[in-house]
Amino acid sequence: MVGRFFFLILVLFALLGFLVDAKTHRILLDTDVDTDDFLAILYLLKQNRSVIDLKAITISANAWTDAGHAVNQVYDLLYMMDRDDIAVGVGGDGGILENGTILPNVGGYLPLIEQGMSTAGNCRYRQAIPIGSTGRLDINTNYGIRRGFLPQGTRKYSPLLQPTTQQVMIDTISAGPTTVFIIGSHTNFALFLMTNPHLKKNVEHIYVMGGGVRSMNPTGCCPKKSNSSCIPQQCGDRGNIFTSYHSNPYAEFNMFGDPFAAYQVFHSGIPITLVPLDATNTIPVNKKFFMTFEQNQATYEAQYCFQSLKFTRDTWFDNQFYTSFFMWDSFTSGVAVSTMLNAHNKNGENEFAEMHYLNITVVTSNKPYGVHDGSNPFFDGRNIPKFNLQKNGVHSGHVQTGIQDPFCQVKGKDKGKCEKLFVCLLLTKFKPNKDAQSPLDREYFISFLSDLNLPKQSGRFNFSTQFPYYREVLYKPSFSKRKLGKPVIFDMDMSAGDFLTLIYLLKVPVELIDIRGILVSGNGWANAATIDIIYDVLHMMGRDDIPVGLGNITAQGTPSLSCTYVKAIPHGSGGFIDSDTLYGLGRMLPRSPRRYTAENSVDHGAPRNTEHPELRQVSAFEVWQSIKKAVYPKDKITILTNGPLTNLANVLLFDDNAGAVIKEVFIVGGHIPKDKGQKGNVFTVPSNKYLGIQHVS
Repeated sequence: MVGRFFFLILVLFALLGFLVDAKTHRILLDTDVDTDDFLAILYLLKQNRSVIDLKAITISANAWTDAGHAVNQVYDLLYMMDRDDIAVGVGGDGGILENGTILPNVGGYLPLIEQGMSTAGNCRYRQAIPIGSTGRLDINTNYGIRRGFLPQGTRKYSPLLQPTTQQVMIDTISAGPTTVFIIGSHTNFALFLMTNPHLKKNVEHIYVMGGGVRSMNPTGCCPKKSNSSCIPQQCGDRGNIFTSYHSNPYAEFNMFGDPFAAYQVFHSGIPITLVPLDATNTIPVNKKFFMTFEQNQATYEAQYCFQSLKFTRDTWFDNQFYTSFFMWDSFTSGVAVSTMLNAHNKNGENEFAEMHYLNITVVTSNKPYGVHDGSNPFFDGRNIPKFNLQKNGVHSGHVQTGIQDPFCQVKGKDKGKCEKLFVCLLLTKFKPNKDAQSPLDREYFISFLSDLNLPKQSGRFNFSTQFPYYREVLYKPSFSKRKLGKPVIFDMDMSAGDFLTLIYLLKVPVELIDIRGILVSGNGWANAATIDIIYDVLHMMGRDDIPVGLGNITAQGTPSLSCTYVKAIPHGSGGFIDSDTLYGLGRMLPRSPRRYTAENSVDHGAPRNTEHPELRQVSAFEVWQSIKKAVYPKDKITILTNGPLTNLANVLLFDDNAGAVIKEVFIVGGHIPKDKGQKGNVFTVPSNKYLGIQHVS
């Protein structure tokens, strides 16, 4: 009898242990939708929903992607995975008053140090991220894969209807205990904590990918068998910001994106597990993993992830992809899932990484503190610091103003002194595969590939299986029997007005106006990836014969990593998010076979040929040259510019014969006041009331 009693007690304890392990963990993921981010998203979606339940995704809009492109990719990923139940939040048009009062629905487009009452602002930290190829252009389009692979559901960005980031965070965390994953900058969640302190009790744990504690970056190191001419670049730095390691060798992208926001999160008192570069640098996408992945693509989600990694490899800046591209955010998801599934273990023990506790903080300004040099808007020119920050405190020093900040340079040294570096649980390195005979040497590799290829909870279809009768057919009209009108090149920056103009021009009889080509300004009212909407409009109008060339991403005479003039354009409503989606209408257009791709060749400056270099996106100057060759000297060309004059300036600068070929130019833009009371239309730059928005870019 006594033995039976103890047996029942043991069964009861076992049952209680099972119930503890079987607890449903509600997840909110804040992401900047980079390549490693959607690997993390898809890994989470493959988990048992009764234990790991992804409830919401919010978009970190001041990092590697632009809000309109990012949110629609997330909608398409979720639609493929049959998870339209997951809430998605992006942006918001709220602001922060001069006294530090945070209004509702701040969109997270700007770091807290730059956020005012507008969604327009400087790129103090974001300028570290390239804007064009290898940067936001490639990530916004996922190298061109996204439109060719992902299915399209009914959910999309729609002005006034799109839930904001803060709205989704409040709704999700109010509903019950929630675990938060932050795999982008910390702006969104810091804003949530600062405005909703009463909801902090509902946040059970925070998992963060970011920072470098004692890391040593292997990127830019010379291979072991390299010759003596190899010069190490970023090799051995604590950080990973490859565009500015000379001024700040300590910074990591996610923390650098908004250091003050990261400080708020790490000092919130909520338990945090940090996955820093120390850990992620030990789990690169090595060659054996890559080759094994290539042979294991049983689901649509596995195919999408592999194709994305392959394109990343094929366009990588050097030949060290296998030692310098890491599973940053997906590894974070794996460690978090394993930790939650093994909650009975102490100290965050999990299957994939070694852990220990460490006292750390986030450096938000540089010593000496209390010196006001114009770099720190929290203190400079204020009697009372913004957010009531402590005078002469840790936030009051020099704040890095950009990637070439002279304060950060050290005379005679290659590396600078600026820092952006938290008690939390810290990952230090990967755990090796227990199976020594496996080609995969990391335990996480096994989990990632097996989970991604599980038939359970897998994607329903891709674009071609969703629309089995869709064919990639180009519609090119024949004008051989018609007398064509004057040859015209349309130079546009992809604002809504530009698309109205384009459609109007295409409706004019070709006997009057013959649209020979389109030049696209990537430094105007829309981001460069919006070029895909031009292709779709042309496809709808049966004009796939018209070439489209992508011009400069930044203004003439400005650095390639800058936002010197384009910072005047809002990121929120009426600005980039609406232009990049054509106010939500872009998704209603027919899908053109033509689209931006990162395909390229050595002949055009790429480090190697990709698989289909013939699909390369041509430049604006190439389109100009091809049209000039086709029409001159028989005809001259008329140019209509509806955006910045950057493309036209480049034509005149680099083609000595352009003046003889151009018949006339029509310019939309500028401001010629008839009296002193007339102002320009750049409403975000009150210091210059006479500017015209077309030419501020």
